[in-house]
Amino acid sequence: MKKLLLVLAVSLVAVPAAGAGGWATVGLSSLPPSGLEPNEAWPVDVTVLQHGQTPVAGLTPVVRVRDDGGKVVGTFTGTATDAKGVSHAVVRFPGEGTYSYEVYDGFTQYGGAQTHTFKPVEIGAPTASFPWWQLGLALTLALGLVAATIAFLRRDRGEPAPVTNLKEAA
Repeated sequence: MKKLLLVLAVSLVAVPAAGAGGWATVGLSSLPPSGLEPNEAWPVDVTVLQHGQTPVAGLTPVVRVRDDGGKVVGTFTGTATDAKGVSHAVVRFPGEGTYSYEVYDGFTQYGGAQTHTFKPVEIGAPTASFPWWQLGLALTLALGLVAATIAFLRRDRGEPAPVTNLKEAA
């Protein structure tokens, strides 16, 4: 009977402990920069935080890049840094287009490993250039309006009528 009570007491203590702490969040030191070109390096530090607060050492997070069809086109394994819970990866997007990226946190304690997804990015997109043709069109229209106004104001209105009474002219 004592053994049964001991097993029961241990299980009551162990079950809540096993259910605790089974999740983590991932923080990135940066997002892919605007204007990133294909195969250009994006160095990023990945921080895994248990309960969103405590850095977890000894994990190997993996950054995966997916094309717009969802196919994995790049896998980049983080390497540990001197900071607890922080790994460094150098990510490269393989070509122009829209890509999503995700981080597998590697936090397997209590079955809590997750893949964290991030907003898709455009790689190698043409940068917005100054709209020179629109500026040229606007300037041409403005100059045309000025020229039309000057021509209207200088138009020949004929000779003024002669003044016959000097008192009326004054």
